[in-house]
Amino acid sequence: MKYSPHTDKDKKEMLAAIGASSAESLFEAIPEGLRAGKLDLPEGISELELKKSIHDKADKNYSTNKLISFLGGGAYEHHIPQVVESIISRGEFLTAYTPYQAEASQGTLQAIYEYQSLICELTGMDVANASMYDGASALAEAVLLAVRETGRKRVIFPESLHPEYRQVVRTYMSGYKVEFTEIPHAGGVYDEAVLKKEVDGDTACVIVQNPNFFGCIEHADRIESICHAKGALLIASVNPISLGVLRSPGEYNADIAVGEGQPLGIPLCYGGPYLGFFAVKEKHMRRMPGRVAGVTKDMDGKRGFVLTMQAREQHIRREKATSNICSNEGLMALAACVYLSSVGREGIKETARQNVMKSHYMKEKILKLSGFELFSDAPFFNEFVVRCGKDPEKIIGDLLKHGIMGGLPLGRFYPGMKNCMSICVTETKSKAEMDKFAEVLSKH
Repeated sequence: MKYSPHTDKDKKEMLAAIGASSAESLFEAIPEGLRAGKLDLPEGISELELKKSIHDKADKNYSTNKLISFLGGGAYEHHIPQVVESIISRGEFLTAYTPYQAEASQGTLQAIYEYQSLICELTGMDVANASMYDGASALAEAVLLAVRETGRKRVIFPESLHPEYRQVVRTYMSGYKVEFTEIPHAGGVYDEAVLKKEVDGDTACVIVQNPNFFGCIEHADRIESICHAKGALLIASVNPISLGVLRSPGEYNADIAVGEGQPLGIPLCYGGPYLGFFAVKEKHMRRMPGRVAGVTKDMDGKRGFVLTMQAREQHIRREKATSNICSNEGLMALAACVYLSSVGREGIKETARQNVMKSHYMKEKILKLSGFELFSDAPFFNEFVVRCGKDPEKIIGDLLKHGIMGGLPLGRFYPGMKNCMSICVTETKSKAEMDKFAEVLSKH
């Protein structure tokens, strides 16, 4: 049944109730030249019809619900326990705003505190903040911290760092007189010989992404030695799920650990909202951006939660601000907190183990096919790069016809890698799905 428009009698009664002589009188304050006039709107439809129309339009999109996805490159499909959605959908969390007042925000502050504690445990660092916008902005903030902390102006990063992260860092630092030095890769990982020559007394920081954009695992301990020998800070950008099997940044003495928290219970969702995690050694805490929630006791000795540190530009002069990020991804941080709490220490290890096992199974299947070879022999976590005998873009287009979202064509980011694509396999992929992927690839 469609909704009927109001009758003239209804309109008169409503105008009389509010003391208006006519509908036009409601708009007298708006200059006549700015009024839109009569809108030619279509007739209204029912809620049922509206829902069907929206669903029909949404069904035209590709998604991991319909297609088998082997995409990675910074955004990953992982299993999300139902409890994550159930908790973050609660009104008190979904609609909560920034926790300025501790007396009114104990639940939010506790959630942030627990999130920080879990990030510290995962990364092996001393202090974590309440979160940043995403992995790229977290890395940019880490570079800014290093430049301010050391007073130096050189930033060194590898060619294997995510290309979009590089762009964000350069944009972020465009107002500073910072020199960027890009180190080439050797077999998919840092060229350590070149790195050793480049790091000097003016180097503020060395960035290592582990696993890197090619999926390869870096020799982080050797990079740490080269970096700290010259007094530079080591920034580690890490995949949080990989820490179930790889050494944490704290274990190889990184000064700052950042990363994209999307793998921790956050769906792909068109690229956002995501979550940037940020953790440091205690000595760098005062220069860390954002806010830190802490636990304390009230005058009656009861446990309570407060904001123990807020480095925000609203509170101090802009030129002295630690960061221009003035909020945190509170709901996404809660999702990560619930995810880590629900899967636990052993769950993270098992998820990481399945990522390793399944991606290596996929690699072996593909290497048996004609026209494909491995880009690098370096160890990898859940992503690897293959060279293709045909244009990867055409291969990916054909895969879509078979219900598969193939790998990521690297020629979009590296002109010299037009015949390469990265392939990601997470715990969500079954043997049958991987075998189907290999079967379609075999026809190329």
